[in-house]
Amino acid sequence: MNDLNTLKQEFLDYVEIEKGRSPKTVENYDFYLSRFFGWAQVRVASDITEKKVRDFRLWLNRQPGSRSGTNTLKKSTQNYYLIALRSFLKFLVQREVKSMAPEKIELAKTEARELELLTSDELARLLGSPLVNYDAKSEKSLRDKAILELLFSTGLRVAELCSLDRNLFESERVEFSVRGKGSKIRVVFLSPSAGEAVRAYLKKRGDIEEALFVSMAGKKKNTVPSRLSPRSIERIVRYHATKAGIPGKVTPHVIRHAFATDLLRNGADIRSVQAMLGHANIATTQIYTHVTDSELKRVHQQFHGQKRSDK
Repeated sequence: MNDLNTLKQEFLDYVEIEKGRSPKTVENYDFYLSRFFGWAQVRVASDITEKKVRDFRLWLNRQPGSRSGTNTLKKSTQNYYLIALRSFLKFLVQREVKSMAPEKIELAKTEARELELLTSDELARLLGSPLVNYDAKSEKSLRDKAILELLFSTGLRVAELCSLDRNLFESERVEFSVRGKGSKIRVVFLSPSAGEAVRAYLKKRGDIEEALFVSMAGKKKNTVPSRLSPRSIERIVRYHATKAGIPGKVTPHVIRHAFATDLLRNGADIRSVQAMLGHANIATTQIYTHVTDSELKRVHQQFHGQKRSDK
Protein backbone atom coordinates (compact mmCIF):
# COMPACT_ATOMS: atom_id res chain seq x y z
CA MET A 1 0.00 0.00 0.00
CA ASN A 2 1.47 3.37 -1.09
CA ASP A 3 -0.77 5.67 0.97
CA LEU A 4 1.57 8.41 2.17
CA ASN A 5 0.04 8.91 5.60
CA THR A 6 0.46 5.19 6.35
CA LEU A 7 4.02 5.20 5.00
CA LYS A 8 4.84 8.36 6.93
CA GLN A 9 3.74 6.78 10.21
CA GLU A 10 5.82 3.68 9.46
CA PHE A 11 8.77 5.95 8.71
CA LEU A 12 8.34 7.90 11.96
CA ASP A 13 8.21 4.62 13.92
CA TYR A 14 11.37 3.50 12.11
CA VAL A 15 13.15 6.78 12.93
CA GLU A 16 12.25 6.47 16.61
CA ILE A 17 12.89 2.76 17.10
CA GLU A 18 15.49 1.57 14.60
CA LYS A 19 17.37 4.87 14.24
CA GLY A 20 17.02 5.80 17.90
CA ARG A 21 16.15 9.45 17.26
CA SER A 22 14.66 11.63 19.99
CA PRO A 23 10.91 12.33 20.25
CA LYS A 24 11.62 15.94 19.24
CA THR A 25 13.35 14.81 16.03
CA VAL A 26 10.42 12.53 15.22
CA GLU A 27 8.01 15.42 15.86
CA ASN A 28 10.01 17.69 13.54
CA TYR A 29 10.11 15.09 10.75
CA ASP A 30 6.34 14.71 11.06
CA PHE A 31 5.86 18.47 10.76
CA TYR A 32 8.15 18.91 7.73
CA LEU A 33 6.70 15.94 5.83
CA SER A 34 3.09 16.85 6.61
CA ARG A 35 3.66 20.37 5.37
CA PHE A 36 5.15 19.11 2.11
CA PHE A 37 2.37 16.54 1.59
CA GLY A 38 -0.29 19.18 2.19
CA TRP A 39 1.30 21.82 -0.03
CA ALA A 40 2.10 19.43 -2.90
CA GLN A 41 -1.25 17.61 -2.61
CA VAL A 42 0.44 14.21 -2.79
CA ARG A 43 -1.42 11.15 -1.53
CA VAL A 44 0.61 8.16 -2.73
CA ALA A 45 4.37 7.69 -2.98
CA SER A 46 4.44 7.88 -6.77
CA ASP A 47 2.96 11.41 -6.57
CA ILE A 48 6.29 12.72 -5.25
CA THR A 49 8.14 14.00 -8.33
CA GLU A 50 11.17 16.18 -9.00
CA LYS A 51 8.91 18.96 -10.28
CA LYS A 52 6.78 18.99 -7.14
CA VAL A 53 9.87 19.04 -4.94
CA ARG A 54 11.43 21.83 -7.02
CA ASP A 55 8.21 23.89 -6.87
CA PHE A 56 8.04 23.33 -3.11
CA ARG A 57 11.63 24.57 -2.76
CA LEU A 58 10.75 27.72 -4.70
CA TRP A 59 7.75 28.25 -2.43
CA LEU A 60 9.88 27.76 0.70
CA ASN A 61 12.51 30.17 -0.60
CA ARG A 62 9.88 32.88 -0.96
CA GLN A 63 8.44 32.50 2.53
CA PRO A 64 9.13 35.37 4.96
CA GLY A 65 11.68 34.82 7.68
CA SER A 66 10.54 34.39 11.26
CA ARG A 67 12.78 37.15 12.62
CA SER A 68 12.37 40.84 11.98
CA GLY A 69 14.67 42.10 9.26
CA THR A 70 14.80 38.68 7.59
CA ASN A 71 13.23 38.81 4.14
CA THR A 72 13.10 35.09 3.41
CA LEU A 73 13.22 31.76 5.21
CA LYS A 74 16.80 30.89 6.13
CA LYS A 75 18.53 28.35 3.90
CA SER A 76 19.28 26.19 6.92
CA THR A 77 15.56 26.09 7.79
CA GLN A 78 14.68 25.21 4.19
CA ASN A 79 17.18 22.36 4.41
CA TYR A 80 15.35 20.86 7.40
CA TYR A 81 12.40 20.13 5.10
CA LEU A 82 14.69 18.64 2.43
CA ILE A 83 16.55 16.46 4.92
CA ALA A 84 13.28 15.06 6.27
CA LEU A 85 11.97 14.38 2.75
CA ARG A 86 15.23 12.79 1.61
CA SER A 87 15.29 10.53 4.66
CA PHE A 88 11.70 9.52 3.97
CA LEU A 89 12.52 8.70 0.35
CA LYS A 90 15.49 6.56 1.45
CA PHE A 91 13.09 4.69 3.72
CA LEU A 92 10.80 4.08 0.72
CA VAL A 93 13.74 2.66 -1.24
CA GLN A 94 14.37 0.19 1.59
CA ARG A 95 10.71 -0.81 1.50
CA GLU A 96 10.86 -1.13 -2.32
CA VAL A 97 8.13 1.47 -2.71
CA LYS A 98 8.28 3.29 -6.04
CA SER A 99 8.86 7.02 -5.69
CA MET A 100 11.36 9.76 -6.47
CA ALA A 101 15.04 8.82 -6.00
CA PRO A 102 16.37 10.41 -2.76
CA GLU A 103 19.71 11.33 -4.35
CA LYS A 104 17.83 13.75 -6.61
CA ILE A 105 17.43 16.08 -3.64
CA GLU A 106 20.36 18.43 -3.09
CA LEU A 107 20.49 20.68 -0.07
CA ALA A 108 20.66 24.43 -0.44
CA LYS A 109 24.09 25.95 0.09
CA THR A 110 24.27 27.82 3.37
CA GLU A 111 26.62 30.48 4.65
CA ALA A 112 29.14 29.50 7.29
CA ARG A 113 27.60 29.88 10.72
CA GLU A 114 28.71 32.80 12.83
CA LEU A 115 29.63 31.45 16.24
CA GLU A 116 28.61 33.34 19.34
CA LEU A 117 31.77 33.32 21.43
CA LEU A 118 32.65 34.43 24.94
CA THR A 119 35.90 36.17 25.79
CA SER A 120 37.95 34.78 28.67
CA ASP A 121 36.84 37.67 30.86
CA GLU A 122 33.15 37.17 29.98
CA LEU A 123 33.40 33.46 30.71
CA ALA A 124 34.99 34.13 34.10
CA ARG A 125 32.24 36.64 34.97
CA LEU A 126 29.54 34.21 33.88
CA LEU A 127 30.91 31.31 35.92
CA GLY A 128 31.27 33.55 38.96
CA SER A 129 27.83 35.15 38.72
CA PRO A 130 25.87 32.70 40.95
CA LEU A 131 28.13 33.35 43.92
CA VAL A 132 27.92 37.12 43.40
CA ASN A 133 24.23 37.61 42.68
CA TYR A 134 22.77 35.22 45.25
CA ASP A 135 23.66 34.27 48.79
CA ALA A 136 26.82 32.32 47.97
CA LYS A 137 25.90 29.54 50.40
CA SER A 138 22.30 29.10 49.27
CA GLU A 139 21.18 25.99 47.42
CA LYS A 140 20.09 28.09 44.43
CA SER A 141 23.48 29.73 44.15
CA LEU A 142 25.31 26.41 44.45
CA ARG A 143 22.96 24.79 41.92
CA ASP A 144 23.46 27.50 39.31
CA LYS A 145 27.21 27.46 39.86
CA ALA A 146 27.24 23.69 39.32
CA ILE A 147 25.16 24.03 36.13
CA LEU A 148 27.51 26.60 34.58
CA GLU A 149 30.70 24.81 35.62
CA LEU A 150 29.39 21.47 34.37
CA LEU A 151 28.38 22.92 31.00
CA PHE A 152 31.83 24.41 30.48
CA SER A 153 33.72 21.38 31.80
CA THR A 154 31.91 18.81 29.67
CA GLY A 155 30.46 20.57 26.61
CA LEU A 156 27.15 18.81 27.25
CA ARG A 157 24.07 19.67 25.24
CA VAL A 158 21.36 21.17 27.41
CA ALA A 159 19.10 18.10 27.05
CA GLU A 160 22.02 15.87 28.09
CA LEU A 161 22.62 18.02 31.16
CA CYS A 162 18.95 17.85 32.17
CA SER A 163 18.95 14.05 31.96
CA LEU A 164 21.76 13.60 34.50
CA ASP A 165 21.04 11.88 37.81
CA ARG A 166 22.74 12.69 41.08
CA ASN A 167 24.04 9.15 41.65
CA LEU A 168 26.66 9.78 38.95
CA PHE A 169 28.38 12.20 41.31
CA GLU A 170 28.20 10.45 44.64
CA SER A 171 31.87 9.52 44.45
CA GLU A 172 35.01 11.46 43.53
CA ARG A 173 34.76 10.27 39.91
CA VAL A 174 36.14 12.61 37.24
CA GLU A 175 34.42 11.05 34.23
CA PHE A 176 31.03 9.59 33.35
CA SER A 177 29.07 8.39 30.34
CA VAL A 178 26.23 10.31 28.73
CA ARG A 179 23.70 9.24 26.11
CA GLY A 180 23.60 11.83 23.34
CA LYS A 181 21.94 12.25 19.96
CA GLY A 182 20.95 9.03 18.26
CA SER A 183 21.32 7.26 21.64
CA LYS A 184 25.10 7.29 21.16
CA ILE A 185 27.08 7.01 24.37
CA ARG A 186 30.25 9.03 24.97
CA VAL A 187 32.50 9.76 27.94
CA VAL A 188 32.75 13.29 29.34
CA PHE A 189 35.14 14.63 31.95
CA LEU A 190 34.84 16.77 35.06
CA SER A 191 37.33 19.54 35.71
CA PRO A 192 38.36 20.00 39.36
CA SER A 193 36.28 23.21 39.61
CA ALA A 194 33.20 21.51 38.12
CA GLY A 195 33.55 18.51 40.42
CA GLU A 196 33.90 20.77 43.43
CA ALA A 197 30.85 22.82 42.39
CA VAL A 198 28.63 19.76 41.88
CA ARG A 199 29.66 18.19 45.19
CA ALA A 200 29.02 21.45 47.07
CA TYR A 201 25.56 21.65 45.54
CA LEU A 202 24.69 18.03 46.36
CA LYS A 203 25.90 18.45 49.92
CA LYS A 204 23.41 21.28 50.31
CA ARG A 205 20.49 19.30 48.85
CA GLY A 206 17.95 18.12 51.41
CA ASP A 207 15.68 16.12 49.11
CA ILE A 208 15.94 12.59 47.72
CA GLU A 209 14.91 13.35 44.14
CA GLU A 210 17.10 11.36 41.71
CA ALA A 211 17.58 14.21 39.21
CA LEU A 212 20.86 16.12 39.49
CA PHE A 213 19.34 19.55 38.86
CA VAL A 214 15.93 20.34 40.30
CA SER A 215 13.62 23.34 40.57
CA MET A 216 13.56 25.47 43.69
CA ALA A 217 9.84 26.21 43.22
CA GLY A 218 8.70 22.80 44.41
CA LYS A 219 10.76 23.10 47.59
CA LYS A 220 9.06 26.34 48.54
CA LYS A 221 5.68 24.62 48.26
CA ASN A 222 6.91 21.56 50.18
CA THR A 223 6.29 19.33 47.18
CA VAL A 224 8.62 16.93 45.41
CA PRO A 225 11.11 19.06 43.42
CA SER A 226 10.96 18.54 39.67
CA ARG A 227 13.81 17.93 37.26
CA LEU A 228 14.87 21.13 35.49
CA SER A 229 13.83 21.33 31.84
CA PRO A 230 16.06 22.57 28.99
CA ARG A 231 14.07 25.82 28.94
CA SER A 232 14.67 26.32 32.66
CA ILE A 233 18.41 25.81 32.17
CA GLU A 234 18.36 28.31 29.30
CA ARG A 235 16.66 30.88 31.52
CA ILE A 236 19.25 30.34 34.26
CA VAL A 237 22.14 30.82 31.82
CA ARG A 238 20.51 33.92 30.31
CA TYR A 239 19.91 35.40 33.78
CA HIS A 240 23.54 35.05 34.82
CA ALA A 241 24.82 36.32 31.47
CA THR A 242 22.73 39.47 31.96
CA LYS A 243 23.93 39.87 35.54
CA ALA A 244 27.52 39.44 34.32
CA GLY A 245 27.01 42.24 31.80
CA ILE A 246 27.58 40.07 28.74
CA PRO A 247 26.02 41.49 25.56
CA GLY A 248 24.19 39.33 23.03
CA LYS A 249 22.25 36.13 23.54
CA VAL A 250 24.08 33.66 25.78
CA THR A 251 22.70 30.11 25.82
CA PRO A 252 23.92 26.70 27.02
CA HIS A 253 25.04 26.10 23.43
CA VAL A 254 27.26 29.20 23.57
CA ILE A 255 28.98 27.64 26.60
CA ARG A 256 29.38 24.45 24.52
CA HIS A 257 31.12 26.61 21.90
CA ALA A 258 33.38 27.96 24.65
CA PHE A 259 34.25 24.40 25.70
CA ALA A 260 35.24 23.42 22.15
CA THR A 261 37.23 26.54 21.31
CA ASP A 262 39.03 26.39 24.67
CA LEU A 263 40.22 22.85 23.83
CA LEU A 264 41.38 23.79 20.33
CA ARG A 265 43.12 26.96 21.43
CA ASN A 266 45.07 24.93 23.97
CA GLY A 267 46.28 22.39 21.41
CA ALA A 268 43.63 19.65 21.34
CA ASP A 269 43.29 17.83 18.01
CA ILE A 270 40.05 18.10 16.07
CA ARG A 271 39.22 14.37 16.32
CA SER A 272 39.41 14.43 20.11
CA VAL A 273 37.15 17.48 20.23
CA GLN A 274 34.72 15.71 17.88
CA ALA A 275 34.56 12.74 20.25
CA MET A 276 34.05 14.92 23.33
CA LEU A 277 31.26 16.90 21.66
CA GLY A 278 29.57 13.75 20.37
CA HIS A 279 29.52 14.90 16.74
CA ALA A 280 28.78 12.12 14.27
CA ASN A 281 30.47 14.03 11.43
CA ILE A 282 33.87 15.73 11.61
CA ALA A 283 32.52 18.51 9.37
CA THR A 284 30.28 19.64 12.23
CA THR A 285 33.29 20.05 14.48
CA GLN A 286 35.37 21.84 11.87
CA ILE A 287 33.34 25.00 12.29
CA TYR A 288 35.44 25.63 15.39
CA THR A 289 38.70 25.56 13.42
CA HIS A 290 37.63 28.83 11.77
CA VAL A 291 37.80 30.42 15.21
CA THR A 292 41.30 29.21 15.90
CA ASP A 293 42.37 30.05 12.32
CA SER A 294 41.22 33.65 12.74
CA GLU A 295 43.00 33.87 16.07
CA LEU A 296 46.22 32.59 14.51
CA LYS A 297 45.84 35.24 11.80
CA ARG A 298 45.53 37.95 14.46
CA VAL A 299 48.65 36.67 16.24
CA HIS A 300 50.56 36.56 12.94
CA GLN A 301 49.59 40.13 12.07
CA GLN A 302 50.42 41.37 15.55
CA PHE A 303 53.81 39.73 15.98
CA HIS A 304 55.24 38.72 12.61
CA GLY A 305 57.83 40.96 10.92
CA GLN A 306 57.74 43.72 13.52
CA LYS A 307 61.49 44.37 13.35
CA ARG A 308 61.41 44.58 9.55
CA SER A 309 58.67 47.22 9.66
CA ASP A 310 60.84 49.36 11.96
CA LYS A 311 63.62 49.63 9.39
